[in-house]
Amino acid sequence: MKIGINILKGTIETGEVKPLIVGIDLGTTNSLVAYRHQKYDDIRVVVDEKGDNRLVPSVIHFPENGGEPIVGEAARQKMVEQPARTIYSAKRLMGKAYRDVATHAQHFGYQIIDDDSESLVKVKVDDKFYTPIELSAMILAALKQRTEKALNQTVAKAVITVPAYFNDAQRQATRDAGKLAGLEVLRIVNEPTAASLAYGLGIKADAPPRTVAVYDLGGGTFDISILKIEDGVFEVLSTNGDTFLGGDDIDQAIINHWTITNQLPLKRFTPDAYKSIQQALRLHAEAAKKALSDEENFAAELTGLAHFELNRSTLDTLIQPLVEKTLACCKNALMDAKLTPAAIDEIVMVGGSTRIPFVKQAVSNFFGKPLNDSLNPDEVVAIGAAVQADILAGNQKDMLLLDVTPLSLGIETAGGLVDIIIPRNSRIPIRAARQYTTQIDGQSSIKIAVYQGERDLVQHNRKLGEFDLKGIPAMPAGLPKVQIAFTIDADGITRVKAKELRSNVEQSITVKPQYGLTEEEMAQMLLDSIHNAQTDLNARSLQEARNEANMLALAAKKFVEQQADLMSEKEQQTTKSHIATLEQLMADSTDKNEIHNAIEALNNYTRPFAERVMDKAIGIALKGKTIDSSSDLMG
Repeated sequence: MKIGINILKGTIETGEVKPLIVGIDLGTTNSLVAYRHQKYDDIRVVVDEKGDNRLVPSVIHFPENGGEPIVGEAARQKMVEQPARTIYSAKRLMGKAYRDVATHAQHFGYQIIDDDSESLVKVKVDDKFYTPIELSAMILAALKQRTEKALNQTVAKAVITVPAYFNDAQRQATRDAGKLAGLEVLRIVNEPTAASLAYGLGIKADAPPRTVAVYDLGGGTFDISILKIEDGVFEVLSTNGDTFLGGDDIDQAIINHWTITNQLPLKRFTPDAYKSIQQALRLHAEAAKKALSDEENFAAELTGLAHFELNRSTLDTLIQPLVEKTLACCKNALMDAKLTPAAIDEIVMVGGSTRIPFVKQAVSNFFGKPLNDSLNPDEVVAIGAAVQADILAGNQKDMLLLDVTPLSLGIETAGGLVDIIIPRNSRIPIRAARQYTTQIDGQSSIKIAVYQGERDLVQHNRKLGEFDLKGIPAMPAGLPKVQIAFTIDADGITRVKAKELRSNVEQSITVKPQYGLTEEEMAQMLLDSIHNAQTDLNARSLQEARNEANMLALAAKKFVEQQADLMSEKEQQTTKSHIATLEQLMADSTDKNEIHNAIEALNNYTRPFAERVMDKAIGIALKGKTIDSSSDLMG
């Protein structure tokens, strides 16, 4: 840290120069940067050279001549003219495979590659391919350059916000994008948490404890977070949301309405003309959405094609299903936090889409109280990120941020079951571990598959990654002790380590999923876990019975092979018959009780044989010993 020398009132003073750490809101529609102005000791949003434009459209245009990509308003103006070369809503593609965005692909003016795989989605322009990480990095690089020019100093460190419901792949992708842009990303902060910081809730020492709901409806994502704020501690009690629900979907609803009501003959156009018309409609729809926040009617003309009209009442009808989706998320978040709407002290509104009067009224009605929308909803997240940056810079020492993991994390166990190690809504950073063992004698490796989700079977959850723990010394089944430890850092990034405790063999990975959740999975994962609770319980119970039966059958087979001298021929055949019955039920039966009955029958029949083995072992140990001398062995 450099030491500065300041001349104040004729004296020389030494002081520690705090590093500049900016807060960045990397948005779906717009992005912006905020920072603490040390001279005036306040949070400010970076503006353009004219001093009036704070928002940077999250749009990238690739010139035909192969020149440097253009980012921002200049790129946005190319959306109609050259839609295939102008990329927008890249945030929606973060951490996704094509199958995750296939249903929305036709709405994009540019080409998204369908490579029929689970690899991350790519965007093609000319003969080049770009990942969402690279595209986001271009936006971040433009923000970095703009900030450095405005502040006349180098910017190297940043706090970047993400939707609270971003999964591990998307968070990691955001960090990677920052790195590509030349930024050291010190912290990934949930957008709703940043918003609460921006409002200053709980910052004052004498502020009473507050329970706050942060409703964040942005351009491409929706989040609802329930926070408890007390004595400078910001604790996220629960979070819910949808990574494919926002202003873009409102725009699309308007476009669909216009297309139907105006009977637009879009099919007669060439693919390129169609894309241009789609983008023109999209810009008109966005303009209508904004205008109807203050006015009752909107009208526009698409030259040579149609005249468009929309009133506020029709807009309300169009967006009602989308708003109801957000309220369902609010209900789930309250359930997770074990609270009712009446327990919420304050509702903070974040995101440009919350300017819509219908949205405001619906949210106010749901919680039964007025809203807090006093700050600019477009800027509040960036301001909060700057407050967090200020904390990391050491300027705020009386606040603490506690966040939670949005989905449960665990590993696959025998029979395709998920064993949860870190439950959803656990506070992060966090470390949790659990011990496991082998199922087969001499087993030298274990495959560890990591899953995220709320259901009991792996087939209903999302696989994050897998690795092998190799080199386990040969031991009888059940003897090795394998500890699986999960660590989630402050950014929500997951690391998994496996260690065999007797031999200290270990292996670890940082979870970097190859694709994110689909829209349907993200929206219904928690709801499905509730609706299918009984079904999941039955499935888990059945599989656990099968696992127990399998272990018993293996042990019984081994016993017959190794202890045949202690069993009569009839006993061996009867034992094998019990084993065959059990194996048949394992394969065919869906009745866990039937399997448990067969387990009990085999156990009861073979129990005397175990006693014979014990007698044999004792007899060998006592051979040649007197009663007196053998007492040492027994004691």
